[in-house]
Amino acid sequence: MRFDCVLLDFDGTFTLAEEEGAPFVEAYRADLAQRLGRDVAADWDECEATVRARPTEYGWLFQGKLVAPGNADPYIRSTTVARMLFDRFDAYLDPTEREGALSDLYFKSYERSATVFRPGAKRVLEILLASGVPLYVVTNSGTDAVTRKVEQLLPDAARRPIVRGNAKKAFIEPPSEVDGAFAGLPERQSLEGLERPVYLRRGRYYEVLRDIWQETHTRPERTLFVGDIYELDLAMPFHLGVAIHLIASEVTPDYERRFVAREQQGGLSETLDAVLERVGL
Repeated sequence: MRFDCVLLDFDGTFTLAEEEGAPFVEAYRADLAQRLGRDVAADWDECEATVRARPTEYGWLFQGKLVAPGNADPYIRSTTVARMLFDRFDAYLDPTEREGALSDLYFKSYERSATVFRPGAKRVLEILLASGVPLYVVTNSGTDAVTRKVEQLLPDAARRPIVRGNAKKAFIEPPSEVDGAFAGLPERQSLEGLERPVYLRRGRYYEVLRDIWQETHTRPERTLFVGDIYELDLAMPFHLGVAIHLIASEVTPDYERRFVAREQQGGLSETLDAVLERVGL
């Protein structure tokens, strides 16, 4: 084993996000139309096409900053489109009410999501668990929702990774206690092909990672993190010294692919089997 700790994102990494997100999008659009009191089908399609065609310009806007590509998956894409429609129809102009509506739309629709695992997901998890290395799922999604998905793959409760949900990967703010590692993080990263910055000081997310390293008595430089969105999952860990592996899909931005592929501590693949090769199993 080349690493002392392996961390995994889940939605989009061990699942096929576009397929499992289809019923989410259907529910999200219906709820949005009801809230706006109008048919939004044509406007939605127009805005979605814009986000897909201009992925470097649109992102997940959170607390006034763009924190992830707007086309990264159906969940982020839907939120990005909803903001555009709120602007178009002068709806939810109060920032607090808007954020509340977007949060409500997401969580209600997420319950309608399908579960579509990537090929090899069960086998890869079983092999990683059998290695004895500490294995954690660190996800932005809710702990209970992701735990249910993991249980479908691995019915034996004694042979599952620990799930740390609600990781708040989008929060650009200090942790409750700033230590030397966090203080040493650059504020932002520039990626070739992306005009806006990638923000790195995601303190809530850092707290989750730091807690895991303390629990397992491991270090960032001996950790592998596997995720499907560089900006959201992997950028901050990379700058902490973590080895990263990007599971790419048809919507992964070219600028993310290029950066990860050329970095010594980076890895890139479209299959989970490559993760096992990366860790030497």
